[in-house]
Amino acid sequence: MADLLDPKNDFVFKRIFGSEENKDVLLAFLNRTFAESGEAPLTEIVLLNPYTDKDAPLDKQSIFDIWARTTEGKLINVEMQLFNKYDIEKRTLFYWSKRYSSQLQEGQSYTELKKCVTINILNYSFIANNRYHNIFHLREDETGLELTDDIEVHFMELSKLNEESISLEGGLINWLLFLKGADKANWEVLKMNEPTLKKAMDTLEFLSQDHEARRKYEERQKYLHDEASMIQWATEKGMAEGIEKGIEKGMAEGEKKKAIEIALNMLKMGLDTSVIAAASGLSEAQITDLRNRS
Repeated sequence: MADLLDPKNDFVFKRIFGSEENKDVLLAFLNRTFAESGEAPLTEIVLLNPYTDKDAPLDKQSIFDIWARTTEGKLINVEMQLFNKYDIEKRTLFYWSKRYSSQLQEGQSYTELKKCVTINILNYSFIANNRYHNIFHLREDETGLELTDDIEVHFMELSKLNEESISLEGGLINWLLFLKGADKANWEVLKMNEPTLKKAMDTLEFLSQDHEARRKYEERQKYLHDEASMIQWATEKGMAEGIEKGIEKGMAEGEKKKAIEIALNMLKMGLDTSVIAAASGLSEAQITDLRNRS
């Protein structure tokens, strides 16, 4: 049997959780997630961007996040992050705000706005505590009084889990251990009280044996690793140049031309403005101007 594909690969993740035929898998995962934030279970969801064969691993237009809506109109975004792109908290709020504001059509009242939930599954540690699942809302500092329930952000950090964490009672942790890549010998225990998890496992096994799925997976893996290498290079280069030269003093014309060339190449890769600015020495305003003109 072929080696199992990595379910953390966002292409595979969307095939398992974001396809119409596996909508029950996503629903079960979301209900385990929301149980930890004290919310009532969902009975139905609508996929807003279900996986299709048009989702090409190297196409920048393909969206490997999962967008869903509940019957009450609540919007949910689930995103898998293999590598640390930095500024994840700002990136999260930026995309949350775009989803939230996009609900209103011209002339509609603010009362039409529905709750937006962002779920980030991270393959690295981000929050300075030992909790693998952290949930954020908008509350008053002293009293904990909630200003609005419309914003909810989840961070799930797979790096904080190990296979000793398997829960015989089931729950979100078993889903996350599956995503982390738990030894197949432990699958029976993981799905013992998570019957829908078996369908996720069956889907992963099917994809792992499908030649075309494996080809697309490997293309996506290469793209993701190249992107991670570029981010690491950009960060290290940006730090070195910042120390040695001092970006605030400006650059000679030749250096500026080179910086613009670097920035344009990185824009094509879809990297964040802050990362490009650190690598090239250009300001974020200059990067934004290049993005608008390219």
